[in-house]
Amino acid sequence: MKTLAFAAALAVAAIAAPAFAQDHKDHAPAAAPAAPAAGKVSVDTTPIGDIIKNPDAKATLEKALPEITQFYDQIATMTLAQVAPMSQGALDDAKLKALQAEFDKLK
Repeated sequence: MKTLAFAAALAVAAIAAPAFAQDHKDHAPAAAPAAPAAGKVSVDTTPIGDIIKNPDAKATLEKALPEITQFYDQIATMTLAQVAPMSQGALDDAKLKALQAEFDKLK
């Protein structure tokens, strides 16, 4: 049931994300977040699409959250921290901290 709720939340996020990404001529584009140190993976700043390009980081992510694999194409531009509020508890603060600790161990 939790996986179904997570899937539904991610589907809604994927549909809504392009609307939020649009820039209007009356608004200045938002500043890009500071890039993490070269090679460092961050739950706060690294897009999921970049995480899955790193085989070790991808394996770490999929071990902690196997159901995320079916949504890669929909959430590739989002960070894990951005996906968390839409995950119906599947990706909570404790899991984000645990993932970051595992990412920090990667070379």
